[in-house]
Amino acid sequence: MDYDKYIVAFSGGKDSTACFLHLLDLGIPKEKIELWHHDIDGDGDTFMDWEITRDYCRKFAEAFEVPIYFSYKEGGFLKEMLRDNQATAPIIFQTPEGWKTTGGNGPKNTRKKFPQVSADLSVRWCSSYLKIDVCAAAIRNQERFNGLRTVVLSGERAEESKARSMYAVLEPDRSDLREGKKFQRYVDRWRPVLLWTEQQVWDIIEKYKVRAHPAYYLGWGRCSCKFCIFGSKDQFASAYKISPKIGDSLIELEESFGVTLKRKQTLKELIDQGTPYDMSQEDVKVALNLQYTEEIFMDEWVLPKGAFGESCGPM
Repeated sequence: MDYDKYIVAFSGGKDSTACFLHLLDLGIPKEKIELWHHDIDGDGDTFMDWEITRDYCRKFAEAFEVPIYFSYKEGGFLKEMLRDNQATAPIIFQTPEGWKTTGGNGPKNTRKKFPQVSADLSVRWCSSYLKIDVCAAAIRNQERFNGLRTVVLSGERAEESKARSMYAVLEPDRSDLREGKKFQRYVDRWRPVLLWTEQQVWDIIEKYKVRAHPAYYLGWGRCSCKFCIFGSKDQFASAYKISPKIGDSLIELEESFGVTLKRKQTLKELIDQGTPYDMSQEDVKVALNLQYTEEIFMDEWVLPKGAFGESCGPM
């Protein structure tokens, strides 16, 4: 499997980290690899995501000496959720030449509710609008990919859910245009860890002595948004404990929408029912910081306490 460009959809979580490290294991030259991070909250204040994620990803790329490019939907999660008879916001993405913008002129529509807890991406819009569409648009709008063989790697694993177990390991990406009449853009989507176990994921991270994203050291078994819609009662209680102001904002928004995030109970009820993880103040400080000051590599690798814990991913 030989490509001109390997784009890793890099969240900073364990599975996308394993995708990148797997490329190194295969001997893929670093000059062919790019990390792409899609900022869920845009370029403003964090709302749903972890404060540390953006800089953790940046420091990870620096440590491995590979380029990283950031992208986001203008206004991020919050603006898209509050959309009221408006077109979805433009997509802004970083390239080797600088920042570019595309879109923002589509049909007007209204959301005014949280993404639904579903495997259906048409209603779980946080994944489709804020990550998948952003990645595809960034590829389509860069001429540097025309005429190349490009592959986009993403870290879905079959172990996570029945829906993900149905995914293909390799298929054409939605940005693919290999049959184009004016020009060809050959883009595949590759899920290299789809059939891996979580043990295999942690094994390769240990092999390279990588310090995982701070969320795992707090007790999270999956590094998605801090207030991920799939979160358990304990995860929401933990997130609320360390970020109560944002938690209160989410509760108020849910009340204003008149549609609960979890459908069968309110966020306040969910949080009240949960038990926060046992989180050290030192680990909390790292996770809520905008600057990542830890070393990416550990001399003596330690398995995070969140490993093999509550993953609470798409299902």
